[in-house]
Amino acid sequence: MACQRRRRAVARVAGVEESVVHRALRFDQALQRWRARRARDGGYTVEVTPYTGYGSTTWVRVLARVLLAKPSERRADLPTGARGWRNFVSVPLEHAVVKVHIGERSYEVEADRSGIIDVVVDVDLEPGWRRIGLSSGDSEVAPALIFVVDPDTTFGVVSDVDDTVMVTALPRPLLAAWHTFVVNEHARATTPGMPVLYERLTTRYPGAPMIYLSTGAWNVAPTLTRFLSRNLYPAGALLLTDWGPTADRWFRSGREHKRSSLERLAEEFPQIKWLLVGDDGQHDESIYRDFVVRHPDNVAAVCIRRLTPSEAVLAGSSFRGHANTGNSTVPWLYASDGAGLAEKLEQLGRLNPAPQQPEVEA
Repeated sequence: MACQRRRRAVARVAGVEESVVHRALRFDQALQRWRARRARDGGYTVEVTPYTGYGSTTWVRVLARVLLAKPSERRADLPTGARGWRNFVSVPLEHAVVKVHIGERSYEVEADRSGIIDVVVDVDLEPGWRRIGLSSGDSEVAPALIFVVDPDTTFGVVSDVDDTVMVTALPRPLLAAWHTFVVNEHARATTPGMPVLYERLTTRYPGAPMIYLSTGAWNVAPTLTRFLSRNLYPAGALLLTDWGPTADRWFRSGREHKRSSLERLAEEFPQIKWLLVGDDGQHDESIYRDFVVRHPDNVAAVCIRRLTPSEAVLAGSSFRGHANTGNSTVPWLYASDGAGLAEKLEQLGRLNPAPQQPEVEA
């Protein structure tokens, strides 16, 4: 009887929580629709913000977001040092119909309730970088880049962003808000040695897809893209997530986003062995470990950047054991920066030796 009473009590609490979450979702939807009406009344027009996509010779994954913006304040016209808060005051347009222009063909797709386009379109394209167009209603056609993976490609790179390519200490709430809403990308620091490592990898493996996987919101995609380009990181697709309540929870799970994205990549490209790059600040090790256990044949190696003690404190990390808990056939490599990881990849035979600097005569 006591157990039954406890189960009924838990069920009641769960029911209340679910009801609250549903109310939060309805409030969020109502708020976005009110903002959209106000924006249209204020003369805002539709624009499509494209993101870099990827695919194969027979399909491509198109990523974009549909927003309402003033014609005089187009996002493309913002200075490259625009502060992050601008990305969060834009008005998404839910369920907007978007035309995807690929060559001489056009496809109609629909955005979700947050204005996000994430669809797969059947195509017939040659491998390499390809340009497509996106438009909605009377909006201008926005160009987007798509990386088409050659069917013979057997190597690719999946990289975390925060504390892996960019030093942010993101899990610390106040610092995260500062970096996201206030600081522009010029004030963010790149992780030492990582741009050189990634450039060497793309040189060693031409045609390898580059995927930047982050728990950040799509709102910061323009800022991240500018940061990666300015710091000479190889171009690649950004896989981000959306903020706000869902039908069953207050906020989307960042860990689940990473896990599902990795599973999708393994399904989409079964012939590719991925080099997984992350850091030991939060959950990358456990996420990669689980993926290695499920898909050992899809992992070339796991590279983990060790945070400094001060970075680890800011990131809220307490585990420093770095035990290899993945499949024993998959190498796990640890170093504090890109140069250290490059050296270990050289020893593994996954990276050509760095060119020797010519000696300077005295």
